Amino acid sequence: MTSPLPDSGPRGPAEHAIREQIVAAAGRHFSRYGYDKTTVSDLADAIGFSKAYIYKFFNSKQAIAEAICMTTLGSILGDIETTIAQARTPTEKLRKLLETAVSTSVKLFFNDRKLYDIAAHSCGEGWSPSLAYTEQLVALVSRVVMEGRQAGEFERKTPLDETVHGILSSMNGYLRPLLLQYNLDSVPEGSNKVIALILRSLAP
Repeated sequence: MTSPLPDSGPRGPAEHAIREQIVAAAGRHFSRYGYDKTTVSDLADAIGFSKAYIYKFFNSKQAIAEAICMTTLGSILGDIETTIAQARTPTEKLRKLLETAVSTSVKLFFNDRKLYDIAAHSCGEGWSPSLAYTEQLVALVSRVVMEGRQAGEFERKTPLDETVHGILSSMNGYLRPLLLQYNLDSVPEGSNKVIALILRSLAP
C-alpha cells in the first residue's frame, strides 16, 4: 500500500478534534462558496471560534485547503489501490489503475466541483499534497510495470523511469485536474483508447 499523503503543516496536534472540526467546516464552505471566496474569518464565524484560535492549528487558509486536498487525493489513491488489489495480471492492473485514476477524478469533478477546483489549484501551485500524489502515482505505475516485466507481459528494453514517464505523460490530459476539465467530453472513450495504446506499446 502507498504511504499516506504528507501532513499539511498544522500548528496543533495532528489528531486534535478541533483541527478536524476546522477541516470539516472548511470543506463545507469551500464546497458551497469556493476557495477564493472563503476567508479564515468566515470559517471562524461558522465554527464559533476566533480567527486567532484557528491559527493555532493552521498557519494560513492554504494550509487548511491543503489538508482537504490531502484527503481528497488520498481517497483517489485508496480507490486505485483497491482496484489494483482485485486485478489478477499486471496488464489488468495497469489498465485498472489508469481507468480508476480517471474515473475517480471525473466523479469528483461532477459531484463536488469546488473541491475539484481546490485539487486543480493545488496542482497548479505545486502544493505538497499534489506533489505527493504525483510521486505516489509514479510509484504505483512503476510497481505494476516491474511486475509486468517479471511476468513477461511487458517489454524490458526501455529504462523503467522512461517507461513510467511515457505512460503518465500520455495520460496527462486525463490525470491532471487542470487539464481533465477540458477533456471531459472524451471520457471514457478517449481515455480508454490512450490506455489501450499504452498497453500495446508495452508488449514484449
